[in-house]
Amino acid sequence: MPWLSNISGFPRIGPKRELKAATERFWRGEASQEELEQVGRDIRRANWAFMKDSGIDLIPSNDFSFYDQVLDTIALTGAVPARYQHPGGHVGFDTYFAMARGLQDEGFDVTAMEMTKWFDTNYHYLVPELGPDTEFSLSSEKVFEEHAEARALGIETVPVLVGPLSLLGLGKSADCVGEDFDRLSLLDRLLPVYEEVLARFGAAGVEWVQLDEPVLVQDRSATELEALRRAYERLGAAPARPKIVVKTYFDHVGEAYPVLRELPIEGIGLDFHRGGHNHQLVHDLGGLEGKTLFAGVVDGRNVWINDLGASLGLLEHLAEHADDVVVSTSCSLQHSPIDLDAETGLDPEIRSWMAFARQKVGAVATLARGLSEGRPAVTTELEANAAALGSRRTSPRTQNPAVRERVGALTDADSRRASKFPERREAQQAKLGLPLLPTTTIGSYPQTAEIRQARTNLRQGRLGPEEYEAQMKAEIERVVRFQEELGYDVLVHGEPERNDMVQYFAEQMDGYVFTQNAWVQSYGSRYVRPPVIYGDVLRPQPMTVEWALYAQSLTEKPVKGMLTGPVTMLMWSFVRDDQPRSETCKQLALAIRDEVADLEAAGIAIIQVDEPAIREGLPLRRDRWEEYLDWAVFCFRVSTSGVDDTTQIQTHLCYSDFGDIMAAIHAMDADVLLVEASRSRMELLSDFRREGYLQEVGPGVYDIHSPRVPSTEEMAERLRLAIDVLEPHQIWVNPDCGLKTRGWPEVESSLRNMVVAAQQVRQELA
Repeated sequence: MPWLSNISGFPRIGPKRELKAATERFWRGEASQEELEQVGRDIRRANWAFMKDSGIDLIPSNDFSFYDQVLDTIALTGAVPARYQHPGGHVGFDTYFAMARGLQDEGFDVTAMEMTKWFDTNYHYLVPELGPDTEFSLSSEKVFEEHAEARALGIETVPVLVGPLSLLGLGKSADCVGEDFDRLSLLDRLLPVYEEVLARFGAAGVEWVQLDEPVLVQDRSATELEALRRAYERLGAAPARPKIVVKTYFDHVGEAYPVLRELPIEGIGLDFHRGGHNHQLVHDLGGLEGKTLFAGVVDGRNVWINDLGASLGLLEHLAEHADDVVVSTSCSLQHSPIDLDAETGLDPEIRSWMAFARQKVGAVATLARGLSEGRPAVTTELEANAAALGSRRTSPRTQNPAVRERVGALTDADSRRASKFPERREAQQAKLGLPLLPTTTIGSYPQTAEIRQARTNLRQGRLGPEEYEAQMKAEIERVVRFQEELGYDVLVHGEPERNDMVQYFAEQMDGYVFTQNAWVQSYGSRYVRPPVIYGDVLRPQPMTVEWALYAQSLTEKPVKGMLTGPVTMLMWSFVRDDQPRSETCKQLALAIRDEVADLEAAGIAIIQVDEPAIREGLPLRRDRWEEYLDWAVFCFRVSTSGVDDTTQIQTHLCYSDFGDIMAAIHAMDADVLLVEASRSRMELLSDFRREGYLQEVGPGVYDIHSPRVPSTEEMAERLRLAIDVLEPHQIWVNPDCGLKTRGWPEVESSLRNMVVAAQQVRQELA
């Protein structure tokens, strides 16, 4: 009997970032909706054809999105918040993008929906806003249109949807209700939409529908598991429906496994890469008799090749515990770059250790063929795979004895400031003399077309290093003068010389390798190109000191030194998987510690070490939280604790809920914590009050991920909300995040309003 193959989802951005260019042209009014939709069709057609030609049997559809798959599901179910004034019925592009980005037009000013991290990835999703008045109805044809589109090309697909438990579980309570609102109370209203979807696909002769329920890999209560049972007993009873596979990913399903086994559905998808415990669950708690197991054995989230021999052995064992096994990816490949073949400049040895989305599709097809036809049918592939694995395992390029010796010598004393925060605050205030509600920005300013072109020209040899440096210094001076003119209290240099907050530093460290085209989606049209950590990390020389000193020479006001913290350097890279992540993070912490020391020695009085990814790295199962937080906080403190009391350490955290890890946030011991707060309307500040947080906090009052310009009064009101929770002397005034992706006109207007708002509230306090 042949083994079938399946891909859970494929990157939707296009091999040359076609979706980004088309979407941004549409937003600027330079392209029509039809032109944008045509780009989407072209990307989907190419993806489907590639998977079919590669030998994949069960190919996904509706894994494409113009912005975000959760936003697509909000549109599908008609769960549009009232402020968007959606009249019901079909959710069009105007409403769709207003929910994603906000909208500011004549007579209409609406904020975007909250955005947060998709589990422990660097992908961001739009958070459903749910309340007792939320109603659901089938309000989008996208999932049906894309299936029909593939069928017209002669390709049968598996439509993919975010499942009902995850849609509700990933949501938040709407503004009109308290956080104690039970979102599961909406389940019976929501399920008819899924029943209608299944009925239509059943009538169309669709074989499988994939419902993604990643919330099942987190700790789930008995009530939530009962809701899972109730939901799928109802959906399973739908007449003339397609077969249903409930897919999970990113970890093991734990207490949900016995419930999943008994559901009246045909397929279960489990992650056997990051959720290795799933293998034990299948072995110990009973197999999946009567069900098809979609076995996620090919890693969908990193860039390293699979051990094909080990994967074959695992699949053969799993076949003893299920009626049928389908070879699949551990999760959607949207978290992987598209094609390793596009990376012609990579070192050949390191390149042999790697696989991107297209190569992972090939690995899935190879495994299915090896199981169907026997291992001799894939001997060539297995031998090449074993040789590459052996090369990586024995290569001296992956280890630096001096780095390992330094990590081994670390002690708790290396993670402690000399004095407690109250003494440090007094010393810093005496040195800096800052006013109440000091104003600052997070770091970056707009990366204009001219800045990007200069970087391209430098890389391609059309611009010499001295000319490039002169252009960057001119931009730094522009940013410094702009901040002085607005009346800022603490300045930044704007980071024009930086391509990315991780890549810029990685390019100056040993142990990293870099790509040219390995883009992955972070949110919307924001894509990132994570560097790859293949060996031990070392900072050979200072990375930022000259730029910081130049900026400081232009002004009497303090200019912050800007660094990326070790946990974020780890999380936003593709990380080596041949040693514990904690060891790699300690190496990064020592590299950043050296840079902090050099900045302080050069006279920089405020150093910001950003850790926006610290909660993102939190394991999805609570039984591993303490271990992770111990080493993550330790690494941050190692990077920042070698300075004098008078040197102020700031850090930036964004797009995360911190309520359940406030003790760890406090333990980071930063002097100033700058956090995202505007989209959530300062909700997270209640966590700081509950914790009794002593240090200073800059709750973002301006959402930089939306093009709208907030008014002075809007930002002043957010500051008043902050003052209701924190002491005025604790509060800083800043945007939510860096301004790299925004344009100068909106930045100038927004920041001018922000400074005026701070001055206005200062006067009220006086």
